[in-house]
Amino acid sequence: MPSPRPLTFEIVDPHSEDGARVLVRYYADIVGRYWGRAATPAETENAMLDEPSDHLRGDGGFLVLVRDGADAVGCGGVRIVEPHVGELTRIYLDPVVRGRGAGRALLSELEAISIRRGIRTLRLTVRQDLVEAHGLYRRSGYEPVEAFSTSPYADHFLAKELEPLEGAP
Repeated sequence: MPSPRPLTFEIVDPHSEDGARVLVRYYADIVGRYWGRAATPAETENAMLDEPSDHLRGDGGFLVLVRDGADAVGCGGVRIVEPHVGELTRIYLDPVVRGRGAGRALLSELEAISIRRGIRTLRLTVRQDLVEAHGLYRRSGYEPVEAFSTSPYADHFLAKELEPLEGAP
């Protein structure tokens, strides 16, 4: 059996064709996990309307697309919440690439881009039912912090201090 292709990463606009497509899969996944069943198209659409991804471009943040060859197989974003502080969001990987180190690789890419953009702290919230994600974040150095959100979907609050690039202020 041939070894899997290396994953690549690309910053995209959330409204681009591939960006929008993978965000639909992200929302379908988190809505389905929340309800314990497959999400309906209407539920997915409503979640996307309730929590749009417009802030993941320009000065508001960025969205990274994960590619396996030409296929968009995941995404992750960072929303800038204040100077030097970003918040991880929209972290998703298609089941076909899970278990290949894709989650850790995506986090590393998001952290590297964040550092280049002057972010020193990355924080995130994670729901109780997203056990795999919570484990990945903890293994990657994200530690529990005081609550910084009143979202009903935030069960755990984590943060990580990033190491600045050599020679950066």
